[in-house]
Amino acid sequence: MTQTEYAEVKPRLGRKRDHTRDPEILEVALDVLAETGYDGMTVDMVATRAKAGKATLYRRWPSKADLVLDAVVCMKSKGIDLDALPDTGTLRGDLVAMVKPPTMREAERKLKVMAGIASMIARSPELAAAAQNALVEPRASINRIFFRRAIERGEIPADADVERLCMIGPAMVAYSVLMLGKPVDREFLVSTIDKIILPAAGLRAA
Repeated sequence: MTQTEYAEVKPRLGRKRDHTRDPEILEVALDVLAETGYDGMTVDMVATRAKAGKATLYRRWPSKADLVLDAVVCMKSKGIDLDALPDTGTLRGDLVAMVKPPTMREAERKLKVMAGIASMIARSPELAAAAQNALVEPRASINRIFFRRAIERGEIPADADVERLCMIGPAMVAYSVLMLGKPVDREFLVSTIDKIILPAAGLRAA
């Protein structure tokens, strides 16, 4: 038997990792982060509250930063189905249809989570880039679909800067929450759509 043939039939060693508890552990990580902030949080805290082995968490997430970013990614993308987005026939209608304010409790939790992420970002450019993808890109991807639809309908110019336009909303939210420490409500989001995003796209609010 050649080495190639041996490599093809040689069984793989080790057990396949069980990721079925990942969503539950990530939710616990968000709870701990919201309560303690990034600096006060430890992986051991998450393991204890989730009733999971420390070794299990460290195999899955080698560092606290890995665990936190994974948790934030799940938080931001949870419930988003890009194939089932609202299609109202207008850009404004689509954008406003996505304004679904959470309960006050969940809003406070997200604010604390994002504040914790801000303290982490300040210390590492690499983590800042990863956090950008976790916190901003999920919503930007939705906006990208809405703006491309608007171009296809002839609602906005074909040469509209979609990439820049789709980042306006997430950037405004991030600045309000992370820099100003202010919660974001429906009035703020709709006002941003009407007074900033639509005019930037060459439209007026209805």
